[in-house]
Amino acid sequence: MIENTSLIVKVLQKLRDLCVFISSISLVVLILTFAWLVFGRYVLNQTPTWVEQLALVLVVWITFLGAGAGVHDDTHLGVSFIREAMPPTIRHVLRIVCEVTMAIFGLVMLVACTELVQFGWSTKLPMLNIPEGIRTLPAAIAGGLIFLFATERAVRMILGGVSPEEPVVPISDERSA
Repeated sequence: MIENTSLIVKVLQKLRDLCVFISSISLVVLILTFAWLVFGRYVLNQTPTWVEQLALVLVVWITFLGAGAGVHDDTHLGVSFIREAMPPTIRHVLRIVCEVTMAIFGLVMLVACTELVQFGWSTKLPMLNIPEGIRTLPAAIAGGLIFLFATERAVRMILGGVSPEEPVVPISDERSA
């Protein structure tokens, strides 16, 4: 069981790393795209019209994949000071409830956004001529990742892999070393 848990944690860490990598590449492409926009507008005196549509798609990918990675790292937005001020037993139960709630939210997001992807796949984005579903696909992916990451953490808490005394996600890990 411990080996399986360790393998699952490693796989989820690789998924998180992939999200950060894709978001980083998307951010670089976004910056280069806007550099081309400025160059085209002020040097060539011809504004590229496709930049706005591509920028919107890239921002959505950056945002949702970053949100998925944030859930893995427990850096997403949340109000936890009341929960963390509770005695250890209550804190532990509240942490589990929060993770289960996050997992349910991720699952609902996955299902709803998958329907949006399917609905928009036959429509093309103007200027880019790619499926509209590309714009909602990262939301579906993020929902799935949120479900996986929160479920894994909740299971680890329930099975005793996380003490109520310590943070849910270690403050420092091997990536920061």
